[in-house]
Amino acid sequence: MQSKDNTLQDHSRDLTISRGPMDIPFLMLTLLLLGIGVVMVLSASYASAYYDLSNETGGNATYYFGKQLIFALLGITVMLIASRVPLKFYRRFSFWVLGIAIILLVAVLVIGSVGGGGKRWILLGPISVQPSEIAKIGVILAFAKLICRYKNLMGTFKYGVMPFAVVLGVIVGLLFLEPHLSASIIIIILGAVMMFIGGTRLVWFVGGLIGVSGLFFIAITVLKYSSERISAWLNPFADTGDTGYQIVQSLYAVGSGGLFGLGLGQSRQKFLYLPEEHNDFIFSIVSEELGFIGAMLILTLFALLIIRGYWIALHSRSKYGFLVCTGITTLLALQVILNVAVCTNLIPCTGISLPFFSYGGSALLMQLGEMGIILSVSRDIPVEKTVKKRKREKVST
Repeated sequence: MQSKDNTLQDHSRDLTISRGPMDIPFLMLTLLLLGIGVVMVLSASYASAYYDLSNETGGNATYYFGKQLIFALLGITVMLIASRVPLKFYRRFSFWVLGIAIILLVAVLVIGSVGGGGKRWILLGPISVQPSEIAKIGVILAFAKLICRYKNLMGTFKYGVMPFAVVLGVIVGLLFLEPHLSASIIIIILGAVMMFIGGTRLVWFVGGLIGVSGLFFIAITVLKYSSERISAWLNPFADTGDTGYQIVQSLYAVGSGGLFGLGLGQSRQKFLYLPEEHNDFIFSIVSEELGFIGAMLILTLFALLIIRGYWIALHSRSKYGFLVCTGITTLLALQVILNVAVCTNLIPCTGISLPFFSYGGSALLMQLGEMGIILSVSRDIPVEKTVKKRKREKVST
């Protein structure tokens, strides 16, 4: 009788085990990159903020830095809150997030603010929201839920391809109307990765690749700004005063940094030579001021963060957690790789920001919120280990 009571008490303890602590290595790497990023925004932006001809900054050299610092502190709060939200909450509202993203993508076509060659932002007072950022996390959450729902049917076309193709078709179609080619590329790759790890048969990706290649060929042919970027990528020095100007200035910045850099705050290209120096091309300023060694150290930190993200995904106690964590980590990796590739002219200019570094409040909030979701997944890992340990103890006794 006493043994039976002990068993019931052990079972009760297993059911009431609280969530474990968040993954400290992942948290510290995120905060370290965020801190370096905010400092680099100050260094990269103070010249353009001081000489701003539109009077947006009022000649305040720390204008962009001040706003980025505020959003960084808000983002840390969002990350910590998101880390405490149980994963079942994200699963329950996955389709809601996707639905909101689609509504905002439609709204931006009507009331959006024009910039960067298209309508991509919705202005809400002093804050600008880019619906494509919400669409990325919406696709991750929704695809993870669909894969879990059709886990035994992912090899079929009806369940393993059709619902995902419809979602991607709607999202990418709306992005093409903005137009926003870079976000379309990221979301298509992200969706394909999640479908692949979810169990979609490889043969369906062949047909998808042909279709997507055709769409991008049409986009490059029809959209003038896309064809100009391709030409500038192939030979940026052919027109250094117009289409090739930005990438040439970026290459000057990266090259002049040398091995050890010119020193923090000592960039020359940020003095109104390199456009978007505190935004999409901030990595060029990083390379100029911190040199090859400094840039590689930052990329190493990103690599460690990405590896840790995949480690958390592999140790997740649920398939949904695994898929969401893998999706967010893949999104982070894609943005880092593509941004650095643009700054060094390995690929055409795509307008992809560098996570935690590029200036932008709403994007920074989204990125830190996504890191919070990964930390939420990590908080369930100790639970699984504790339960297994107690089960082994019960068996041995």
